[in-house]
Amino acid sequence: MMLRAVTPAIVLRELLETGLRPAGRLQRNSFTSGIAGRWEPRLPFAFQQLLFHRHQYQGQRQQLRAAYCSSSKSEGNTDKPPASTNDNLTPDKKRQKAGLLPSLEDLLFYTIAEGQERIPIHKFITVLKSTGLRTSDPRLKECMDMLRTNVQAASDGVLLDKELFKKCVGSNIVLLTQAFRRKFVIPDFEIFASHIDGLYESAKKMSGGKVADYIPQLAKFSPDLWGVSLCTVDGQRHSVGDTKVPFCLQSCVKPLKYAVSVHNLGTDYVHKYVGKEPSGLRFNKLFLNEEDKPHNPMVNAGAIVVTSLIKQGVSNAEKFDYVTQFLNRMAGNEYIGFNNATFQSERESGDRNFAIGYYLKEKKCFPEGSDMTGVLDFYFQLCSIEVTCESGSVMAATLANGGICPITGERVLSPEAVRNTLSLMHSCGMYDFSGQFAFHVGLPAKSGVSGGILLVVPNVMGIMCWSPPLDKLGNSVRGIHFCQDLVSLFNFHNYDNLRHFAKKHDPRREGGEVRVKSVINLLFAAYTGDVSALRRFALSAMDMEQRDYDSRTALHVAAAEGHVEVVHFLLEACKVNPFPKDRWGNTPVDEAIHFGHHDIVTILQEYQSNYMPTEDSNNGKEKPSKENLDSMV
Repeated sequence: MMLRAVTPAIVLRELLETGLRPAGRLQRNSFTSGIAGRWEPRLPFAFQQLLFHRHQYQGQRQQLRAAYCSSSKSEGNTDKPPASTNDNLTPDKKRQKAGLLPSLEDLLFYTIAEGQERIPIHKFITVLKSTGLRTSDPRLKECMDMLRTNVQAASDGVLLDKELFKKCVGSNIVLLTQAFRRKFVIPDFEIFASHIDGLYESAKKMSGGKVADYIPQLAKFSPDLWGVSLCTVDGQRHSVGDTKVPFCLQSCVKPLKYAVSVHNLGTDYVHKYVGKEPSGLRFNKLFLNEEDKPHNPMVNAGAIVVTSLIKQGVSNAEKFDYVTQFLNRMAGNEYIGFNNATFQSERESGDRNFAIGYYLKEKKCFPEGSDMTGVLDFYFQLCSIEVTCESGSVMAATLANGGICPITGERVLSPEAVRNTLSLMHSCGMYDFSGQFAFHVGLPAKSGVSGGILLVVPNVMGIMCWSPPLDKLGNSVRGIHFCQDLVSLFNFHNYDNLRHFAKKHDPRREGGEVRVKSVINLLFAAYTGDVSALRRFALSAMDMEQRDYDSRTALHVAAAEGHVEVVHFLLEACKVNPFPKDRWGNTPVDEAIHFGHHDIVTILQEYQSNYMPTEDSNNGKEKPSKENLDSMV
């Protein structure tokens, strides 16, 4: 019997495809036990042959070794064997000679080079940015430093050959490979970013609203300022508008300091002092629940109590340093500042908050030993912390990523703290608009009177919107419009169905993936004669005239296979076009004639004689589907 040639790659592929394994554990002696017949009888032929030849080869190798040793001793030759010719080969040649696959660095180089021997640096940077990564990403620091160092030392500083490229990307190869293979949460990031730009421009046209003026520093901002920045859980970034202008967090800091408190003290301890229910009242109302506790941490009373729980027993200066360092870690070491003028104004005009503070003190809402005036000072300080849209988006992305900062990889918050924070943001984060926002947008968010909206799309991204003009409820006019448009375009709403959506985009899927699966399912159902599946597709508003890469429709396939019932359904219930031509110019009638299905030829010709194409294809598709709903069912 002639044995077919086998390679380790073929063997491993066949073994993995079958999912079989030996009767015992795969250890070093498993090969000899395989010869003895302990392998499962269905094991791939190639693997059995490999074992047989390995057993023979081991015996031959032992004989050769014994012969070589005996000849060396008899001749008294103590010289070392000649050096291997592999010593003069490059690492790539050695890998190739050994039958190994190219390294990740090689594959990445070939992908970007497109047949060229050297890569222009600007091309590498452009392709990198198209994935959503930035050259300032902390995870790429080694790569960028190496790139700068080697480029300065090279004679031709604008081109990278393969060896220099591999040297530069080697320390970050896993992240870069993931990026270029489109394995991030948003695979087609450039398309997604263009949609965000469109939403930004739409919201920019919004007029109305009033800039908050109860604090003079807030009133100084121009009503035309408008910025949106996003950061995904994989660290993909996009910014548009005034995203580098610092502004105070104000109430946007409330969920952040609550998260810090739960992270350090635990849920049970924190909620001994504050509730977790929406109040239904104004955010600065002087009111407690039936247990004499603030309703939730997102109203002023609850936020003041949460402030009193942070780092009890130390000075306000130490507390402030601790919180700012914590927020800095959440923001991936991006901009975190402090506006002293706003702090002074808050303290001077904070009569309502002082009244709330005295009421809380009278009801014994603070931990024992708390200094109420010191707590209020610290509260005003935290409201005066500054961020930009860019740094705020990273903080939101840390919440979206379960407490791990996406651009540093550091765990900043516990999963418990993140879960509780997002739950409260969802139910109480948008002042008196919280119920409406949860209904229409369905995402955790927190707004502030400075015009910021901190929006979290769990497991996907964080977004910071900022525009100073506010509506009558204290939320940014443009920010609310942007958030509503965002969930109208993408299926980000908490209760959007991820499996069956007709009109919304899912940016988490690679471009064309949904359409490809749809075409495959449709044509396979026509091929197998599965009218039930076709009926389901038609009822779910699928385009029954979709074409594959050869421009063949389901009607082509059904006619070629001779499925009379399928042809009847497509023509009479779905009202598909009976004249479509594939890439070779063949119609379904041609297919039926070619394969000898004369009954289908008759059906098609009769239908063609009565077919009247509609001018508006969209209306033409919707109308028949409604008229023929009964026939489909």
